[in-house]
Amino acid sequence: MANRTYDISQTNTGSLSNNKVLRNTYMLLSMTLLVSAASAWTAMAMGVGQMNIFIFLIGAYGLMFLVHKCKDSAAGLAAIFAFTAFMGFTLGPMLNLYLSLPNGGQIVGMALGMTGLTFVGLSAVALVTRKDFSFLGNFIMAGAIVLILAMVAAMIFQITALALAVSAGFVLFASAMILFETSRIVNGGETNYILATISLYVAIYNLFVSLLSILGIMSDD
Repeated sequence: MANRTYDISQTNTGSLSNNKVLRNTYMLLSMTLLVSAASAWTAMAMGVGQMNIFIFLIGAYGLMFLVHKCKDSAAGLAAIFAFTAFMGFTLGPMLNLYLSLPNGGQIVGMALGMTGLTFVGLSAVALVTRKDFSFLGNFIMAGAIVLILAMVAAMIFQITALALAVSAGFVLFASAMILFETSRIVNGGETNYILATISLYVAIYNLFVSLLSILGIMSDD
């Protein structure tokens, strides 16, 4: 009887801890998305041109490394806000380009709406079912390598069909990341809300950019 009571107590403690991580993650994710949106608007207002790919890669991966390095301290919060502000700033030129199209506003609005609905839907699946999606880990690792190579090939050869395929691949990749990371939080696999936040943010960023690209390619304009 005592052991059963202890097991129930341990389960309740673990559940409360997981809920706390989930709550902190969604709170921080909301704030980072607002910072990213403000940064994108600033870049758009300033008319900033497209960033050099090497500067983008150094800035994005450098700040991401910093977030992981400082994940257990207050500096991690500053690092994740710096990362999301940088990523938002890189969206500015892209959004200006799409908004310059005759139906650009519709494309951006649709991509934003589809991103939000996809995130909410996939998160709900992981939260309600509490299913363990850790089996997606190998798929995500392999998919990341394949997508990076395909993305480089698409940039070099400028093949529209390949670019469309890469964008579709990133949509699947980002969707898998949302399921995987949310499942890890719910089931206690991820206990650091800063790392959970940056994973979900990157998934949302990739999902939005990929949907924007797909809708842009399919548009008559």
